[in-house]
Amino acid sequence: MLAFVQALSFWDWLALGTILLIFEVFGAGGYLLWIGLAAATVGVLTFLIPGLSWEVQFLLFGLLSVLTALYWWRRQRSVVRPSDQPNLNLRGQELIGKTFVVHQAIVDGRGRIKVADGVWIAKGADAPAGARVRVVGQEGAILLVENLD
Repeated sequence: MLAFVQALSFWDWLALGTILLIFEVFGAGGYLLWIGLAAATVGVLTFLIPGLSWEVQFLLFGLLSVLTALYWWRRQRSVVRPSDQPNLNLRGQELIGKTFVVHQAIVDGRGRIKVADGVWIAKGADAPAGARVRVVGQEGAILLVENLD
């Protein structure tokens, strides 16, 4: 094994880089991209400077892997912006303040209200079917309502 490591050529580094990039295509989430590029860079450097010892090659590979990963991590953190629609995919939060009709009478504090083409469980003061209510909050999948009638 030591003989193989001591005789590493640029082809070995390029092959490692290619394999890592192929694995990245199958869904590694960006982690192997930077390590694969570091391996390919070491392969190019080994081609340009044929006398590089295996120790220097591994040192360069480790250093370039860490530097490229840190670079990408910092870049990703700098481009994250708050959403202009913070309640997107939080359907119950989007409904707060809107008025709906009671679908199934609210009895003993629980009932159902019609929201678009669906029905939500509602919690609030008793109200007959057909009454208008306003959503004032949310507890999980249950909407908290107040009577308007």
